[in-house]
Amino acid sequence: MERRSATALQCSQDLGSSPEAAFSLICEVEKWPVWLSFATTVRRLDENTPLGLGSEVAVRCAIPGEEEELYEVDQFLDGHIVSLVGAYSLRRRIDFRVERKTGRSKVVVRVDYPAYGGILGSLIDRMTARRRLDRALGDSLVHFKGLVEFKDVPADEILADF
Repeated sequence: MERRSATALQCSQDLGSSPEAAFSLICEVEKWPVWLSFATTVRRLDENTPLGLGSEVAVRCAIPGEEEELYEVDQFLDGHIVSLVGAYSLRRRIDFRVERKTGRSKVVVRVDYPAYGGILGSLIDRMTARRRLDRALGDSLVHFKGLVEFKDVPADEILADF
């Protein structure tokens, strides 16, 4: 059983699309900045192979405002789970999970990173960066929902009721 961090941020969103479509969009890591608002750049180090177990991904985030960091995919279950762990800090994690529901799906995202500086540093982080990151994560899943639900809809059908 996986240990959960007390400081991890978790957000979920019900989707009106197939889990395959949601997982496919998650695996397109280069498109994360389109919907994952706190990610400024994301790239796979080996662009010639599909995302899978052991893949290395470089991520630059606006919150908490770090330099580009290297992550490795340490859990990958095709169609269900992509979990990235920091290459230099096992306390840095980004987890994506897609759950199948009857005719629908649900995406769950969990982000965890350490706050340094003892109790004071943790308190300051909780009041500043972590609070902004929590809001950004919720907003990002709304963007994700819009992208995945309207990805396969023809353009003339989207505006048909206007």
